[in-house]
Amino acid sequence: MIDLKAVAPDLPTEMCDFLAAGADALTTARSAAGRARDRLPLDQVQLESPILRPPKILAVGLNYADHVAETGRDAPKYPMIFNKQSTSAHPPYAPFHLPRASSALDYEGELAVVIGKACRHVPAERASGVIAGYTICNDVSVRDWQIRVPTFTMGKSFDTHCPLGPWIVTSDEIGDPHSLELKTWVNGELRQSSNTKQLIFNCFQLVEHLSTAFTLEPGDVISTGTPAGVGVAMKPPQLLKLGDVVKIAIDGIGEIENAVIEEPASTVRF
Repeated sequence: MIDLKAVAPDLPTEMCDFLAAGADALTTARSAAGRARDRLPLDQVQLESPILRPPKILAVGLNYADHVAETGRDAPKYPMIFNKQSTSAHPPYAPFHLPRASSALDYEGELAVVIGKACRHVPAERASGVIAGYTICNDVSVRDWQIRVPTFTMGKSFDTHCPLGPWIVTSDEIGDPHSLELKTWVNGELRQSSNTKQLIFNCFQLVEHLSTAFTLEPGDVISTGTPAGVGVAMKPPQLLKLGDVVKIAIDGIGEIENAVIEEPASTVRF
């Protein structure tokens, strides 16, 4: 790890501002990284979410055929979009909460797209040009709250329930985002094993669909959906418990790992 502020002090220090600064900022950062002398070992750094407060977190339901099959539902004709509130964004290795309101806690390993520039009406064949890069998302879900209403938003938006990271890998380093292995483990047991080639609506199609309705902004996160193997669909269901550890790995990006802890009393604020 390097401190870009030390070698390129004019660069924005907040990720959304950095992305909005465009290609020139990235070129400056690359050049500065090459001449930086002071480097910190990764194990001496506490990583935050690569985007502390995404302008929007847009998620997709039922976007892998095997996940559709395990739910017993029909495949959607159009992307099934829901929101996760921006306050759910969470560091890649910090524990997330078993909420006081429910014990129906579940995991969903997902590839997430990070938007790099403000855009609208982007055709799928040009969508790669507005994507800054890719990261990993755990779309943590509170299942009983999720199914109370069709929108899913409440059950998907509890604080700490969107671990992201461990970093954003730029599009040029990822190459084809639709051929990446995705795996999820709970306490070392492999629960999900798939490939992004199985996406029903791919990353570029999702950008086209979403930008038809509204402007996508730098730092927006699109979590592209989860494959089969979620806890609620197992027989019997295997929902998360206190002390469980969820690890998600995606080729070319790395892995995130988060333990489940009790929601602390400090979350009560009024």
